[in-house]
Amino acid sequence: MTFDELLNLVSSRKAPDICIDSRLVEDGAVFIALKGTIYDGHDFIDQAAARGAKYIVCQSPDAGKEQGTTSCEIVLVKDSAEAAAILAQAGRGYPASKLTNLAVTGTNGKTTVAYLVRSVIRAAGQKCGLVGTIVFDTGLESAQADLTTPDCCSIADGQEQMVRGGAKYMVIEASSHALAQNRLSAINFKAAAFTNLAGDHLDYHKTKDEYLAAKTRLFTALPPGATAVLNKQSPEAEIIATQIRDKHIDILWYAVDDHADIAANVESMTVSGTNFVLQHSGNSAVVKTPLLGRYNVSNHLAAAGLCLAAGFDLDMIATGLSALEMVPGRLEKIDIDSISGDSEHDKRPLENPSVLIDYAHTDDALKNALSALKPFCKGTLYVVFGCGGDRDRTKRPRMARIAEQLADFVIVTSDNPRTEQPDDIISEIVAGFENPDSKTIVVEPDRKKAIEFAIKTAARDDIVLIAGKGHEDYQIIGTKKFDFSDKLIAQKCLGQR
Repeated sequence: MTFDELLNLVSSRKAPDICIDSRLVEDGAVFIALKGTIYDGHDFIDQAAARGAKYIVCQSPDAGKEQGTTSCEIVLVKDSAEAAAILAQAGRGYPASKLTNLAVTGTNGKTTVAYLVRSVIRAAGQKCGLVGTIVFDTGLESAQADLTTPDCCSIADGQEQMVRGGAKYMVIEASSHALAQNRLSAINFKAAAFTNLAGDHLDYHKTKDEYLAAKTRLFTALPPGATAVLNKQSPEAEIIATQIRDKHIDILWYAVDDHADIAANVESMTVSGTNFVLQHSGNSAVVKTPLLGRYNVSNHLAAAGLCLAAGFDLDMIATGLSALEMVPGRLEKIDIDSISGDSEHDKRPLENPSVLIDYAHTDDALKNALSALKPFCKGTLYVVFGCGGDRDRTKRPRMARIAEQLADFVIVTSDNPRTEQPDDIISEIVAGFENPDSKTIVVEPDRKKAIEFAIKTAARDDIVLIAGKGHEDYQIIGTKKFDFSDKLIAQKCLGQR
């Protein structure tokens, strides 16, 4: 059987649903063997056949020779991942074609940009699905996200729900892993935004050039007439631009306090938020946001570019950007009443410090968070951070240097150690300090104790930044997840002061 023949079957709903996990195969199913980073689906073709798969889609010419697959139709393709993305859409009635699809990629800022885009679309009275690091929200269902960008079947399922729920738009965070693995290859995007590129994920991509190449695939795959929203203040954006200039793709450049297609002139920045003038094509509108830092102004511009490409006017965009009160785990302020949902500005007892949690887990993100807080700190700026295990090790000493340079007091602790020993990770972090014996640098491997130490030590005018995990409500030790929330621990500790 050819792939086109199978596609016709799936499109006409004459074939059962597709499956990329052999353990979930049911009688008559289409099993697609994907080459993953840890497992290769081709090794599980026999299992899929034994469970009743009728069609096997694979890249290996020898797959049809495996014992147990004689009753299966073998469909040989060049790229199983691309085939899976196409079949997933076909099997659900091509829901992506019924949505205006918007994407954002970059090392930092993806989640904030996605939340801002959804805020604009909601302000305009429209429904918008959101797929990202924190949540997979279809409008009909909302669940905690497992991956920044899920597999193609989950995305297609989610888009089908979005359409049923009346959504006209979807915004998705496009991770470099997902782009390298073709999870988004069957979706035509109206616009895609690039925020920045910093050192991360080199455990997977090996080099920064490979990392950028993965990000660039989002833009080279854009259809003619689509829009690329690029950060003029990121050197890598120009590299992306050179790859798409002959593809009939519109480019919108954005920049903070600089000339660009979409620009922001910052008028004021306080601990309560930021006011800036949003400018595009000779028009302007005022944005008042509680989000802190110049990097968040840049995130607002990326979101504005996506929304302009989607057809929203500048005034509506400014209204929607201003409406977003916070992004979970992104410089999120923790008060005693914050868990119960009390939004009053400051419920701290007089002696309590300001405490914020942030997802910053790269040196660039940590630099942005600390730089945003430092101007507003009247006392001591504390930072609690660690680094994840089984991930890019090169950023560990860099994060130490940033913390030492920008914070007044540093507490190094564990993050998600996974299968690495926490002490080994911490040793690689400490190696990045210029003065590791300083009295303002403390090592406390127990993350709970590290958070408690920082909050109990800090005074009224101090700021405590707890970095690395943000919205996460778990800690991964070995291969298991344990309940652990920086937010809940910080809130409880503040309540005990």
